Amino acid sequence: MAERHAQGILIEGLKKRYGTGDTAVDALKGVDMRVAPGEVVGLIGPSGSGKSTLLKCLGAVIEPTAGRMTLGEKVIYDEGWKIPDLRALRRDKIGFVFQAPYLIPFLDVTDNVALLPMLAGRPNGESRRQALELLEALDVAHRAKAMPSQLSGGEQQRVAIARALVNRPPVILADEPTAPLDSERALAVIRILEQMAGQYETAIIVVTHDEKIIPTFKRIYHIRDGRTHEEAGEGRAIS
Repeated sequence: MAERHAQGILIEGLKKRYGTGDTAVDALKGVDMRVAPGEVVGLIGPSGSGKSTLLKCLGAVIEPTAGRMTLGEKVIYDEGWKIPDLRALRRDKIGFVFQAPYLIPFLDVTDNVALLPMLAGRPNGESRRQALELLEALDVAHRAKAMPSQLSGGEQQRVAIARALVNRPPVILADEPTAPLDSERALAVIRILEQMAGQYETAIIVVTHDEKIIPTFKRIYHIRDGRTHEEAGEGRAIS
C-alpha cells in the first residue's frame, strides 16, 4: 500500500522579495495554495507573474522572505528553513519534472531512474528493482537497457517521470512538462501524472501554458502579480 502523505502541499502567506530599498522587487506577495495527496493541480499565469519563483521556493532552491510551507507531514519553512539538509530534502521529498527530460546521457534508462535512491544510500539491486517497477508501470520497461539518445521524446519524458517518483516523494513539481510534445503525447503525460498521483498519494503541481492540457485539471491556480487565485477547472476526462 502506498504511504499517505498527510498534508500534500500547504503554502501560507508565502512572500519573496529580491533586492532591498528602492530597487526591491516583490515577486511573491502572499501566496496561499493547498494541494491534497493524490491531486494534480495546474498553475498558470503570464511571464513574470511569479510561477518560477514559487516553484523555486517550493523546491528549496531559493529561500522565501516570509510565510510557511508544509510538504507531506513536515513544515519545511516557517519564517526560515526548518530542515537542516536542503539537499537531502530535494533528493528524498521532492520530485522534479522539467520541460526537457535532462536524462544523464551515459547511463541507461534503468540507471537514470535508480541513481537517486542509490545516492540516498539504498543498495544498488534494490534501487534497480524499484526503477524497473516504475518503468513497467509507465509502459517503458522494454527500453530499460536503452540509452537516452535511443528514446523518443515521449519515452524520455516517461523516464523523467519515473525518476521523479522513484523516492516516493510527497510532492512533484512539474515545470512545463508537455511543452515540447504533440497533443497525444502531452495528454499521455498528464494521464500518467494523474495515475501516479493516485497510486502513490503524491501532490503534484503542473506549471503550464499548454492549452492542450489546461482543460484536464479539476483545480487551477492563477498567479498574477505575485498572488494566487484559485478556480475550479473543467476536469475534462482524458480519452
